[in-house]
Amino acid sequence: MLIRSRNKMQKRILGKYTQGKPGPLLIALGAMHGNEPAGVLAIQELLDLLEKEPLSNPNFNFNGCFMGLIGNLKAYELGKRFIEKDINRQWTEKTIADIEAKSRDALISEELEMQGILEVIKQELANKNYTRCVILDLHTTSSDGGIFTIPSEYPDSLKISLELHAPVIKGMLSGLKGTTLHYFTNGVLPIDTTAVTFESGQHLDTHSPKRAIAAIINCMRTIACVDGADVENKHDELLITYSKDLPRCSELVYVHRIEDGDNFSMLPNYKNFQIIKKGEHLATDKSGPIYSKYDGRILMPLYQKQGEDGFFIVKETDLEI
Repeated sequence: MLIRSRNKMQKRILGKYTQGKPGPLLIALGAMHGNEPAGVLAIQELLDLLEKEPLSNPNFNFNGCFMGLIGNLKAYELGKRFIEKDINRQWTEKTIADIEAKSRDALISEELEMQGILEVIKQELANKNYTRCVILDLHTTSSDGGIFTIPSEYPDSLKISLELHAPVIKGMLSGLKGTTLHYFTNGVLPIDTTAVTFESGQHLDTHSPKRAIAAIINCMRTIACVDGADVENKHDELLITYSKDLPRCSELVYVHRIEDGDNFSMLPNYKNFQIIKKGEHLATDKSGPIYSKYDGRILMPLYQKQGEDGFFIVKETDLEI
């Protein structure tokens, strides 16, 4: 059964699909950054596919529930990364405690969004007996180049990441603060919860939503929402093909932080996973040229106005499971 919200106050919920059978709650978050529409488009199309699937496949079995949410609703409506603060740098227990202690009128835009996300999730968990909760945070990058997954430090998150058939980036939690990966794996929900981030390509690449759909479906298979026999090979092939020749696993070694007034500008034409050399001129700011401190591969070079991280450098590493 497909459920789409008609309540204006609930327009954050793109929809839910369930057959009323026991199983996990899979939550896909789109547009946690409002200028990244691919996740929302993917969730909307996937909800349509789930609704139609039993018509062509009467034996289609779905365990648990799939729910699609818009993360930063106001920023998404305006096509901006964020309104006042990057919401995906605010997910800390302290910030949540501060939000709960304030009156609603005292909350800034992103705090209201976080409050709304938590209200929806907790309401969904309140009256259901799900076996677990998995949160798949869908993102895109301002640069072209490869797709990748970011797991948390927990083994189950890594297991899901590997099944998404995209390069795995380890150590990102030490390079970033206050992401959904940090918050939703600390026992804050009244159920076993695992979080994974999937980056499906460049913001406006028309193939980014397709890759996000494939990632969601593969996640459904991995956590037993759907049977493997019901998943078409094309979803695996799409991700495997796009990840061809990219390192299976890389480790974060450096993040270039941006402060207000830095006038940071990335040099043009850098792509995700492009090989760079120590001493290579990558960007400029008010102090002059910015050179790479390491040999490695560049990740998420910043080609948009809003953002706190200019670029990341990763190095290929062995994958320990």
